[in-house]
Amino acid sequence: MVLDYFMSLDPMALLRAMPGTAAQGLIWGIMALGVYITYRILDFPDLTVDGSLATGAATAVMLIQGGMHPALSLVFALLAGMAAGFVTGILHTALGIPGILASILTQVSLYSVNLVIMGKSNQGISLTQQGLVASSRYVTADDSVFFFLKLILACLVLVAVVYWFFGTEMGASIRATGCNPQMARAQGINTDYAKVLALMISNGLVGLCGGVLAQYQGAADVNMGRGAIVIGLAAVIISEVIFGKLCAGRKIAFAYTLAAVFVGAILYYVAYALVLWFKMPSDYMKLFSALVVALFLAVPYLKEQRALKRRS
Repeated sequence: MVLDYFMSLDPMALLRAMPGTAAQGLIWGIMALGVYITYRILDFPDLTVDGSLATGAATAVMLIQGGMHPALSLVFALLAGMAAGFVTGILHTALGIPGILASILTQVSLYSVNLVIMGKSNQGISLTQQGLVASSRYVTADDSVFFFLKLILACLVLVAVVYWFFGTEMGASIRATGCNPQMARAQGINTDYAKVLALMISNGLVGLCGGVLAQYQGAADVNMGRGAIVIGLAAVIISEVIFGKLCAGRKIAFAYTLAAVFVGAILYYVAYALVLWFKMPSDYMKLFSALVVALFLAVPYLKEQRALKRRS
């Protein structure tokens, strides 16, 4: 029985799925980069991303349907995500609502906002439309290598922009706020402004990811962001566990860390593809995502505990 099961697995099917898996990993890496900003730099438990991803997707799709160029629609997807982050930031800083609760309130509200934007639960665009920034048809096209080169270059440019920004005075104030808010305030930094700005940048990237993802799959759905935070955390944690020591001590370690987030997203989707290849029921995929995050979160702690036992 076991032998028959393994004989039924087609290695070529897994190989054929790898280009699409890599493309999805790179696209979701944009969202993971936004999650990294709030989760690691700002130290803010932001759950807004489950809603702002769909907001960016809905905005892009509706603008494309209205005749806007797909590339330009991504600018508005970015702005829509930033608006969602702004609301979370204001709820937290101006109204004193705890961060995780403020982000949940925004996330729940965005469900209705996304329905209003689209007019119904989902909207689609043609994958054969000209000018799409990303499309699943590009993966199997004759010039698929050129598509991947453009996608990788765009991700590297995004990493370079984020790296540059966090090297500026404003970016340094956000990092200081995330590291020690009390000390940051003592140094004259407006920590409330820094938190709102960081949340806007983070959710702007998430909205941008939603816009690109909607073009890639040819549709936007009101539920497409559900569980996005788990995928983002998985990408961030996988990259830290695997590439953490490689990046440590280098002069541009922060840039390496930002780039590693995209690799972490790709590795997550490779693992996802492997689970599907092993013919696991698709109903279990959310459970798989949670287990991956739990596993990689536990690895650093278990390593530390093991090292302490050896020293003692």
